[in-house]
Amino acid sequence: MKKVIFMGTPTYADAILAKLIDAEDIEVVAVYTQPDKPVGRKKILTPPVVKVRALEYDIPVYQPVKLREESVVSELLEIECDYIVVAAYGQILPKPILDHAPCINLHASILPQYRGASPIQQTLLNGDKQTGVTAMLMEEGLDTGDILKIKIIDVDKDEMLEGLFDKLTYLAAELTLDVLENFTNLTPQKQDDTKASYCKKITKADGLISFESDAQDIFNKYRAFTPWPGVYLENGLKIKKMKYSQKSYSGVAGKIVAIEKEFIVVTCKQGSLEIFNVQPQSKKEMSVIAYINGKRLQIADTFL
Repeated sequence: MKKVIFMGTPTYADAILAKLIDAEDIEVVAVYTQPDKPVGRKKILTPPVVKVRALEYDIPVYQPVKLREESVVSELLEIECDYIVVAAYGQILPKPILDHAPCINLHASILPQYRGASPIQQTLLNGDKQTGVTAMLMEEGLDTGDILKIKIIDVDKDEMLEGLFDKLTYLAAELTLDVLENFTNLTPQKQDDTKASYCKKITKADGLISFESDAQDIFNKYRAFTPWPGVYLENGLKIKKMKYSQKSYSGVAGKIVAIEKEFIVVTCKQGSLEIFNVQPQSKKEMSVIAYINGKRLQIADTFL
């Protein structure tokens, strides 16, 4: 029976934890996750999904504000384990914990590509045709540890964040069990740092778009940033549903060049977009046809 300390916080981590709990030859002896946080307008204190699952199975849960605190480290080192599995935990592991047992991280990219906080979004932003999950041995650097195994999948050209997230979550859960079951037979491989790239934490400001950009770049932002932070124009209008237009239109960027039954076509610096649904500031989502009718916009008008 392999004893595992699990560290993770969001849904991605929860799926991996569920797989570990269900495995016959694995015992999850402790779960570390982020502290409960206030959620929604009423700021209701809400536990991470990982905590909820762990408590369902009577697994001890630890929620340190700072994992690096000496008392927290000492407490963890007293927990006997064979492996520490980490998936989107949200805190850096100090060296004493890294030395306690092999620390295996499941990162949602093909490392050394997209080290950092938002690899799935970066995959979509760059329009990549493939992505994957890397199981690696953790060290003190950011996603720089030796690679144990990589699973790769194709990315559809219209793939949205939530769909890709679900696929990679399933892949990560399967890969975790694979690595733990075959750990002694795996040969860790050094990452090629010369090929490394990084991705940052997403902010609300990243959702700003302009039709002065290429249509494909805007569409990739829409794929990567839906549902959060969403994509929006400078006047605050959110574009809730769009497609990359396969038809060729020319004209000044930001102009309406076609009005169909369910969508309009707007030109960009290069290419054009089919826009179906929008959401004005402080209002509910609506069809773009209703929006342009209310604004009395027609073909050749600027879409704002």
